Amino acid sequence: MIITERLSNIRKDTRWLAVWTGTIALVGLWDLLFLNKPAMRLVVKGFFNTFLVAGMVTVFVLLFGWIGALVLDSLALRRGKAGYMVAAFVMNLIRSIPQVVGVLFGYVFVAALAKRGALGSNMLIFTLMALIMSVFVFSEMVDLMRERIEHFRKRDFYNAMLVCGVSENRIINFNILWKNSRVHIFNKLISVIGTAVFLQCSVDFIISVGLSTDVSAVSLPPTLGSLLAKIDSKQDILAIGHTLTHPLYAPNLFLGHLQGITVAFLIVFTLLCIHKISNGYAERHHL
Repeated sequence: MIITERLSNIRKDTRWLAVWTGTIALVGLWDLLFLNKPAMRLVVKGFFNTFLVAGMVTVFVLLFGWIGALVLDSLALRRGKAGYMVAAFVMNLIRSIPQVVGVLFGYVFVAALAKRGALGSNMLIFTLMALIMSVFVFSEMVDLMRERIEHFRKRDFYNAMLVCGVSENRIINFNILWKNSRVHIFNKLISVIGTAVFLQCSVDFIISVGLSTDVSAVSLPPTLGSLLAKIDSKQDILAIGHTLTHPLYAPNLFLGHLQGITVAFLIVFTLLCIHKISNGYAERHHL
């Protein structure tokens, strides 16, 4: 009862972050005890690779979104609208491409380069993967920042600060986006992490199951998505279906089918927790 009461008093986003961290630690400990070492190394490598790319995507989305919002806002205020129309057309063109499709073709391109040896290190591969993913995600950040700029531009303090001699760039970058919108931006970045994990796992899985004879998962470093498509993981997932008709087989799932069960659980549980953390953060700050 005491533990339950203490958990209920913790903020929702903090509580779910603690739940995610604790659960990942428990899963890691269980795998360390019962999963064979080669599979354990693959799972650990895939987990960290997935979140490394997701973290890079978050940074790129923030950078591209901030620059894109400033450029579009500047072009919108000019007398000639040609530049703004071109920029808006490009943004709408990117939005019209389904994110999974865009990232898929980008990953195929990266995998082809990696197979030919054109990309020397995994870090370069991860950077290209993150850049490609960011191109199809950053428009959401642009929309958020432009909405915040337009909202505060209609208020009296904007004109008052201009009259006082404060530059428009400082008003937008510091007073609007940083001082009054960083909570909104951070909440969007939490969602971007979830989007990046989902897109990466989905596309890696599609490539790994055999998109073509020239491009395969061997061309790219392991991630949770590519590990889920491996034959061992597929058999582990099929074992879940076998358990539905043979309930007594259930204990074997957590001993003999750990690789696939672990990878699938990490993906699903992480996406669930990121969703809960984002919602909890929004509720706490009344967004």
